[in-house]
Amino acid sequence: MANKQNFWSGLQNQVDSTKIRYFALITGILFLLLGIAGFVPGLVSLPAGAPNVAVDAPRLSLDSGYGYVLGLFPTNSLHNAVHIVVGLLGIAAYTSASGALTFTRGYAIAYALIALMGLFPFSNTTFGLMPIYGNNVWLNGITAAIAAYLGFSKPPETSTASTPTNVDSGSSTV
Repeated sequence: MANKQNFWSGLQNQVDSTKIRYFALITGILFLLLGIAGFVPGLVSLPAGAPNVAVDAPRLSLDSGYGYVLGLFPTNSLHNAVHIVVGLLGIAAYTSASGALTFTRGYAIAYALIALMGLFPFSNTTFGLMPIYGNNVWLNGITAAIAAYLGFSKPPETSTASTPTNVDSGSSTV
């Protein structure tokens, strides 16, 4: 019975590590493609109203490559480079279960904080370096929530009802 229980427990852990590995791979590919797309002029558009941007629009110290990737996500050159690095880390993490778990947990923490920063006017440009407002907030928040679920939730326990193997009943045979 114990061997059967160990088999199912091991199988469940393997399935969970596979999910985590594929999360790292899919996230890596997504962010690598977003980062590369940010450097392709045809995939980046200026915000509505450009060049007459509203006075209260967030200002960036680094405005090189500023625009909206696919018309949705505000970005600049530094933001694109960060996406490429995160993408490559995710793809590299896919190669091992422990690497994928570390990536997923780190991603969950970092991107949850970035999503929160995007909600506040004083930090929604990463202090003037990268735009993390608009659609970036929900992208970062949703992916961070998925990463937190996969990286920090405990796998379901299998049945622990088993019979002890070495029980001393107090009687001995001579």
